Amino acid sequence: MPFSPAGAPYPLLDELESTGGLRALAAAELPELADEVRRFLVNSVSQTGGHLAAGLGVVELTVALHYVFETPADRLIWDVGHQAYPHKILTGRRDRMATLRQKDGLSGFLKRDESPYDAFGAGHSSTSISAALGMAVAAKAAGEQREHIAVIGDGALSAGMAFEALNHAGALDLDLLVILNDNDMSISRPVGAISNYLARVLSSGFYNRVREGGKQVLSGLPGMKDLVHRWEEHMKGMVMPGTLFEELGFNYIGPIDGHDLPLLVSTLRNMKQMQGPRFLHVVTQKGRGYPPAEGDPCVYHGVTPFNPSTGQMKKKSGGRSFTQIFSDWICDAAAADERLIAVTPAMCEGSGLVSFSERFPRRYFDVGIAEQHAVTFAAGMACEGLKPVVAIYSTFLQRAYDQMLHDVALQNLDVTFAVDRAGQVGADGATHAGSFDLSYARCIPNMAILAPSDEGECRRLLHTAYLHEGPALVRYPRGAGVGTDVDSDLPTVPWGRAVVAREGGGVAILVFGTLLATAQSVAERFDATVVNMRFVKPLDEDCVLRMAETHELLVTLEENVVSGGAGSAVNELLHRAGMANRVLNLGLPDAFIEQATQVEQQELAGLSEEQVAARIDDALRAAGAVERAAPQLNSVKTPV
Repeated sequence: MPFSPAGAPYPLLDELESTGGLRALAAAELPELADEVRRFLVNSVSQTGGHLAAGLGVVELTVALHYVFETPADRLIWDVGHQAYPHKILTGRRDRMATLRQKDGLSGFLKRDESPYDAFGAGHSSTSISAALGMAVAAKAAGEQREHIAVIGDGALSAGMAFEALNHAGALDLDLLVILNDNDMSISRPVGAISNYLARVLSSGFYNRVREGGKQVLSGLPGMKDLVHRWEEHMKGMVMPGTLFEELGFNYIGPIDGHDLPLLVSTLRNMKQMQGPRFLHVVTQKGRGYPPAEGDPCVYHGVTPFNPSTGQMKKKSGGRSFTQIFSDWICDAAAADERLIAVTPAMCEGSGLVSFSERFPRRYFDVGIAEQHAVTFAAGMACEGLKPVVAIYSTFLQRAYDQMLHDVALQNLDVTFAVDRAGQVGADGATHAGSFDLSYARCIPNMAILAPSDEGECRRLLHTAYLHEGPALVRYPRGAGVGTDVDSDLPTVPWGRAVVAREGGGVAILVFGTLLATAQSVAERFDATVVNMRFVKPLDEDCVLRMAETHELLVTLEENVVSGGAGSAVNELLHRAGMANRVLNLGLPDAFIEQATQVEQQELAGLSEEQVAARIDDALRAAGAVERAAPQLNSVKTPV
């Protein structure tokens, strides 16, 4: 059916309070229900923003799954969560979709504490099969009969973890259904994705040369006509995707049309009666049913609020983002140094590499959703004299921790990590927050860590890190900065040196990153010194010790968890030096901060300007330095 504009009625959806009501519908009503879900999804996300194209592609599959299986008793595990909005709509959360990705509202991903239908929380990809297999083991141990269904996209199936789980599952006699949602897309266009496997192999020159060569050889022998036919079928069998999954121990069915509801329902019913590991290959279209998303599913993967009739999105306010600063820098640096290679794990658009990929296609590598491979791949290039830059989100770098430590740092290889989305990320919430990179990277020998305070400094520190001969990590936040000027050339800063941004006395605020503007405003109240530290590692020890000698209170300020972060580095230095200064470490609390605006998340963390000032005031009063305290500060929100 064509897409209907906002305001159209939802007669079937309005009657559904649970999936039990869905299963009471006649099969002939399901296509109309799918149409209503699709229209509701577009109209809802047009108001809130969020992930759109992936959910549009699985509307029919979602309806069929909840129609055939007894959810939530049967465990339905969606990979990532981008594709789970229709699932939320059908599982009692339609009335709350207007709160999607907002403070105290619905998560943009799956959350166990949000609904019993969310069997497993997911914000990172490729976890569904492992989780479903674990649940199947638990059911068998408890003697319970239930189904376990993992829905995974072709992009997510490119990750090694998914194949580790498939390999294990095939060796166990457990009831597990893996559904491959093959939409020829991950987030960026897939690289080596399963979705292209069949067409690529069966149309490849190699396959056809071997097939035709074998036919010619065999056809020259008497009575070999039947054998020629079997040879051709055997060749197909060796390369069809079903063969791979069959060899792993799965009963493979597919590929089938993921938008044909009667076919989906009948196939799922048949597979429900089967036992053991099963694999259903479903082909869908990302953005299905909404012309703008069908035309550009990559752009409509994640959207800001938009006009549902035209698809036109509202422009984001603010200046140039840190991602754009990185995008410009890496193109300029690549033009100056042909050794520079860009590597990203399926985040070309998000990490700002579109321009680079167009200008330097032979020096650009999107490795798919494979963070571990991305880092070791870069390490291999560094061994041979290239200078790779790994563009990656902070939350995704966590997935490649061993490779960063063992394959890069241990060998002291010249790899630069451009770490986007450091700190709080707003609507994506806790699963995507870059709250931990300073802590998990700081303890790694040989790893340099740089934290720019604004856009101009971001460009300078990126180039400083790139020229450093060894592993270096530059972390910067989501969104725009304060709007500082950015150099057009490629300047650097002195290695490991901080800079005093404001001279004062009594209190010294040591800032690591983009909270510098907050610190400068707070410093006016206390006539405090402000130091833009710039380097977390190597720490400017001379500067820190000088501040400790001349100030009674040192305040460290960072958008990273306090535990093990930059403030901890200052504490360790003072302890080694035998200095007994009072130190106030301000950063993110020991808690996961859920989705909200970035400003709201700063307040939840106790890092707004008023809260920082109040906490400094409290520290001064506790130390007896009443003359330096600010008595007007008496009411602030308590951080989580």
